[in-house]
Amino acid sequence: MGKSLTIGYLARAAEVNVETVRYYQRFGIIDEPQKPIDGYRIYPTETVDRIRFIKRAQQLGFSLKEIAELLDLGDGHCDDVRLRAEEKQAHIDAQIKDLRKLRKTLDKLIKACQSDSNTAHCPIVETLAGK
Repeated sequence: MGKSLTIGYLARAAEVNVETVRYYQRFGIIDEPQKPIDGYRIYPTETVDRIRFIKRAQQLGFSLKEIAELLDLGDGHCDDVRLRAEEKQAHIDAQIKDLRKLRKTLDKLIKACQSDSNTAHCPIVETLAGK
C-alpha cells in the first residue's frame, strides 16, 4: 500500500464499501480531502486504521456518535475511554436483561399456544391484540 489512496483503494484496504467511506465523511468521523482540479481525492493511509477502529467499535455496540466521542478523546485519555466502555457495558447488560424477560414471555405464549386445543383462537394473537 502506498502513502496515499483514492477512495476505492481506501475502501478495499479497510474492507468496507465506498458508500461507507462517504457516509463516515458526512457523519464527520472521516475527513474528506480537498479534490484537486484534475484528479481524485487522495486519502492518507492512516484513514484505513481509523475506519478499522470505527468498524471494531461498532461491533462492540458503540454508535457512530459514541465512536466520534472516543475518537475525539484519542490516546492518552484511558480513564475517560474506560468510563465510556463501562457505560456501554452497563447498557448492554440492561439490554440482555430485557431480552431475557422477552424470551420468558414468548416461551409462556408458545407453551399456552401448544397446550390450547381450541383452534378458534390463538393465545399469542390474543395477547398481542391486548385481549
